[in-house]
Amino acid sequence: MINKQRVIDEFLELVQIDSPSSKEGAVAKVLVKKLEEIGCDVIIDDAGVKAGGETGNVIATLKGNKEGRTLLFSSHMDTVSPGEGIKPIIDEAAGIIKSDGTTVLGSDDKAGIAAILEGLRVIKENNIDHSDIQVVFSIWEEGGLNGAKYLDYSKVNADLAFVLDSGGSPGEIIITAPAQDAIKVKITGKPAHAGLQPENGISSIMVASRAIENMKLLRIDEETTANIGIVKGGIATNIVMPELEIVAEARSLSEEKLDAQTNHMVETFKKAADEFGAQIDIETTRAYAPFNIDENDEIVELAKKAFSNMNIEGKTASTGGGSDTNILNKNGIKAINLGIGMKNAHTLEEYIAIEDLINSAVMVTELIKEA
Repeated sequence: MINKQRVIDEFLELVQIDSPSSKEGAVAKVLVKKLEEIGCDVIIDDAGVKAGGETGNVIATLKGNKEGRTLLFSSHMDTVSPGEGIKPIIDEAAGIIKSDGTTVLGSDDKAGIAAILEGLRVIKENNIDHSDIQVVFSIWEEGGLNGAKYLDYSKVNADLAFVLDSGGSPGEIIITAPAQDAIKVKITGKPAHAGLQPENGISSIMVASRAIENMKLLRIDEETTANIGIVKGGIATNIVMPELEIVAEARSLSEEKLDAQTNHMVETFKKAADEFGAQIDIETTRAYAPFNIDENDEIVELAKKAFSNMNIEGKTASTGGGSDTNILNKNGIKAINLGIGMKNAHTLEEYIAIEDLINSAVMVTELIKEA
């Protein structure tokens, strides 16, 4: 029932519409039209105003012809950089779609969008009975999950949600994902001439180095990670560095462990600042909460039945990354994240197998039928 060429063509069309985070207006306009042509009622919420982007989330509802659970399908519209001027290439021999190597491909997450659109079309074209279906194409997922955070939840009444935004092939069911803390640090030392009177200065980079030297980072345990991601500072080589800004993160499947790791990082920075006599300002923010869905939950069983219909074994897994799934669960909508086959996401080597792209659309159809 899936129109394979239509899925491929639509995916190629979507990735060629520039949509970096906060600038999803052009693709949102196209998606509104496509959803309306399918028969959905479509609105755009005010998430863009709240987040500071050029458009809000696209929220669509396809009314059902029978009673049953309302399903939500979600993917995000934005892509990471470099993601403008994408030129997709079909590698027939390898059975994949990739970029020309100068940008990402954008299968994260336009493969999910293409799959959802095709799944809805198949349901309509084949007059398959279904309950109400909702769709959210979110903004600014990359770097903040802002679309899901500012989603107008008064417009969403789904019972179960399926987010199509994981790198495994169809069959992967993400039921566990971590919480994340964002940690911003500003170290203020004292400038001095590096050649004439360096002993009169307080070097902010030395403070940071001392802290990082004594800090537990990267893989902490099987549930917890931490990383120093951004370091900015310095004026000139002949000035003892007076100020330094650091952006770090910590993640864990356990909020207790996350609290411990974040507190460790904060205290290590403070101790180093005290040793050198520097000032330090630290801001920590819980970017998102974890989620943990039971393996025997109805939403997992529903996904496994859908995969069984496709002769694919559904397997549960956990991930170290955050997604809109975290935010949906936090807001009371039971959600899991499903693999759609995007590989090497966030790199110039990103690609997706055509088979996975097609199977993702079949997955959407089977989930609707099973529900």
